[in-house]
Amino acid sequence: MKKSDLLDYKEQLQAIRARLRGDVTTMADVALRKSGTVGDDSNSMPIHMAELGSDNYEQEFTLSRMESEGDTLGMIEAALVRVDAGSYGRCVECDGLISKTRLNAIPYTPVCIKCAKHLENR
Repeated sequence: MKKSDLLDYKEQLQAIRARLRGDVTTMADVALRKSGTVGDDSNSMPIHMAELGSDNYEQEFTLSRMESEGDTLGMIEAALVRVDAGSYGRCVECDGLISKTRLNAIPYTPVCIKCAKHLENR
């Protein structure tokens, strides 16, 4: 891979990482009721059971999303390590080249399309 392409992908990965870190922090504040906004009444108990159910659902959904975003952050960190190691753009399963089309769609992907399909079918 050309050095200029590698630098472009590294910048993309760093930008995605920065955005996701902000998203995860915001979601954590919401899920854990630490937003600290003026007039935040999140410490009071809901009056109706339906409100409690809605609050629980929202919190579970947010925590699930945080976990997913955390997984993506881990994949981004691993991709940045591969960039620094000079192995970015090579499949970690078969050591073949990952197409630029795939890297443009999912810059943190560790596998080529063929291996991704194989792993998905396991």
